Amino acid sequence: MTVTLEKKSAPLNQPPPPMPPSNNDLFGMEPNTYCMLLHLSQLLVFAVPVFGLVVPIVLWALNKDKNPMVDAHGKMVLNWLLSELVYTVASIVLAFVFIGVLTLLAVVALAMIFPIIGGIKAKDGILWQYPLTIPFFK
Repeated sequence: MTVTLEKKSAPLNQPPPPMPPSNNDLFGMEPNTYCMLLHLSQLLVFAVPVFGLVVPIVLWALNKDKNPMVDAHGKMVLNWLLSELVYTVASIVLAFVFIGVLTLLAVVALAMIFPIIGGIKAKDGILWQYPLTIPFFK
């Protein structure tokens, strides 16, 4: 009687190795980069007006529960957007008295400057509070 030993090979249907963490699913971006884009997306208002309001809200809403940094930056951006809306409406009302034209120009300038500064700070990992912002969300 002859006994042969067979070498058993590993099964072919093994599970794949674990994937590296994906930054809480921020579309493959680092949280700082995602937050920077969250701030800079406000500038879309100058290309397509509705996008400058909708895109930051969507970016925040998609990932606010996945990353506390995104939530904090998103609330800052939303506070500024709502404050900007209040200042714009007030400026339009005041436009009937000449001062509104000047305040409207100031709001437009700040709508360009603040997101750029906020984006630069976010890339460095800093939560920058926009000046003149009314805190609607804490």
